[in-house]
Amino acid sequence: MKMVNQDEEHLRMLSVLYYIWGGLTACFSCLGVVYAIMGGFFMVAAAQQQNAPPAWFGAVFSILGVLTVLLVGTIAGLTIWTGRNLQLRKRYTLCLVVAGVSCISVPLGTALGVFTFIVLSRPSVKQLFNTAPKP
Repeated sequence: MKMVNQDEEHLRMLSVLYYIWGGLTACFSCLGVVYAIMGGFFMVAAAQQQNAPPAWFGAVFSILGVLTVLLVGTIAGLTIWTGRNLQLRKRYTLCLVVAGVSCISVPLGTALGVFTFIVLSRPSVKQLFNTAPKP
């Protein structure tokens, strides 16, 4: 009985941490917008001035900025969704996959991913996911 309460507390804590990490990741995804805007300025400068960088240079900046926003924004969304799934004790495999992806973000994401692996590898936690009430 005590182990179940500890497991539930650990899952609740992990859920909150995934919400926080997802929010921080979403904020950092906005940095790609800076590159997209810089690329736009480079393209406008190339069209108006003789000594400006070539227009393709600005296009590359813009494309990389947009791709950064899309990729990091998707990871942020998956991270927040994982927090929700940990709270509801659903989608065990997704939680493991996102924990692995979060290990790429050194050092905070790595710590979060490793602790998630430790908690989710317990048989009692797997049982909580298997017996979660269906909405």
